[in-house]
Amino acid sequence: MTMDYFLLLSSFLLSAVSAVEETLMDTKWATTELAWTAHPETGWEEVSGYDDAMNPIRTYQVCNVRELNQNNWLRSDFIPRKDVLRVYVEMKFTVRDCNSIPNIPGSCKETFNLFYYESDSDSATATSPFWMENPYVKVDTIAPDDSFSTLEEGRVNTKVRSFGPLSKAGFYLAFQDLGACMSLISVRVFYKKCSTTIANFAVFPETATGAEATSLVIAPGTCVPNAVEASVPLKLYCNGDGEWMVPVGACTCAAGFEPAMKDTQCQACSPGTFKSKQGEGPCFPCPPNSRATSGAASICSCRNGYYRSDTDSSDSSCTTVPSAPRNVISIVNETSLVLEWSEPRDSGSREDTFYNVICKKCLPERGMCSRCDDNVDISPRHLGLTQRRVTVRNLQAHTQYSFEIQAVNGVSNKSPYTPQFSAVNITTNQAAPSAVPTVHLMAATASTMSLSWLPPEKPNGIILDYEIKYHEKDQGEAIAHTMTAQRSNARIEGLKAGTPYVVQVRARTVAGYGRYSSPADFSTNLQTDPPKSWQEQLPLIVGSITAILVFIIALVVIAIVCFRKQRNGSESEYTEKLQQYKSPIVTPGMKVYIDPFT
Repeated sequence: MTMDYFLLLSSFLLSAVSAVEETLMDTKWATTELAWTAHPETGWEEVSGYDDAMNPIRTYQVCNVRELNQNNWLRSDFIPRKDVLRVYVEMKFTVRDCNSIPNIPGSCKETFNLFYYESDSDSATATSPFWMENPYVKVDTIAPDDSFSTLEEGRVNTKVRSFGPLSKAGFYLAFQDLGACMSLISVRVFYKKCSTTIANFAVFPETATGAEATSLVIAPGTCVPNAVEASVPLKLYCNGDGEWMVPVGACTCAAGFEPAMKDTQCQACSPGTFKSKQGEGPCFPCPPNSRATSGAASICSCRNGYYRSDTDSSDSSCTTVPSAPRNVISIVNETSLVLEWSEPRDSGSREDTFYNVICKKCLPERGMCSRCDDNVDISPRHLGLTQRRVTVRNLQAHTQYSFEIQAVNGVSNKSPYTPQFSAVNITTNQAAPSAVPTVHLMAATASTMSLSWLPPEKPNGIILDYEIKYHEKDQGEAIAHTMTAQRSNARIEGLKAGTPYVVQVRARTVAGYGRYSSPADFSTNLQTDPPKSWQEQLPLIVGSITAILVFIIALVVIAIVCFRKQRNGSESEYTEKLQQYKSPIVTPGMKVYIDPFT
């Protein structure tokens, strides 16, 4: 629907609203004489009568048709303007047909004139203003649609005239008779205004018409409660007939509210319904897995465990995370792996399911798993997969791995829980080990060499044994000799004295031999009985030093003991001799006297 069509339709609907007429004066309201001013006094005459409903009314009549040069004026009381710019005068009257009156001169009239006079106060008198056009302003000459004769009842004519613009505090009406036989049954003075109305969900106040019949008075509008401006400015035009036309701007119901009462109100959405955007549309039931517990909802909240993604609209249904992938299949080939799986049983009511593949390397001896190194290649990628197949390369041989295949979708990042996954544990096959890092010469004689080395950094399985390859440096590999060792050391015998040799070592698993170590150059000694290396003599040296220290300590202990014994022996001999001199010889039968004073 175009805007022009909308304006035309709105104008038609608004024009159907009846104009409001606000009465300023009505002779039917009079309960006593009107006592308007007549000039001359022999002209207009006030009489009592009845209207069609037999209500008493005050009327004026004049019928001086047999006299020439009639100029009869009738002036109303002062009528306050009330700030209106244009007023209307409704006149009900009857007129006698001149042809039905016998023996009258040709000056008989069937019309009368309507005038008005503006004033800032009720200052008119019997002589002022002068009874003439200018200062009085002529509105129109009023002619009847029907006149009557003596043989029929008077037919009441109704005429409405308007005048303006008015600028002073009030005005007077004046009626001029120039020779008619007529009765002025009632006079009503009123102004028109456009009544309060609602258009496009905007309220426009009661507005008086303009100064001219063609005037358009702008009335500003305000949105009805719970409505918002859709286009501005909000205004409506009131024409001279008191009818609204040409609406400009519009309001519309806010989010959470819908049109009601023939599009004049915006009422709140009931619980369980919502309206996400402003507009003239109705409220809708909450989408699946959502709810609105109160009225005027602009969005339905997701139920527990359900979410909306950042790209979902506020009126979309709530969804949840997918279940774990199913039927994971792994195909191991030495240090590579192919993983395949089926889609989740429950997609969470979404169509944007993706997959993540998480690689973990496990150490059984420690009972723990950790993320794989960056050198592990998961193709085409390990995050955000749309296909359900990946190839994993650069795994270590003879190593236990755990792979988690996660299912995620657009609301997984809204969930406080980790994505659901299916895990598969695999152990890669054994492979040939990596090269032995470095070979060391521990000792050498004229005919032997003692070697040691570190195990390969990547054993890729269980090391069964080591192969040592050696040859004289000048002869090349063509006549190389080999030997095996169960541990990471070996002793090569039967070598030539003072000869340089090239030595290489490699390890073996059930998958075969690994690469040789880098060539190492070692030489045997020239001496026939070469002294032992200090490493071999170290135990003897330590033992000798220990024995000497023990021997010295033993000598010191023996010397101390002998010295103490010798000293103790001298003291014992001296004591025995002293006892021989001091002790008397006591024989049987002898008494020994002991002097108590000695």
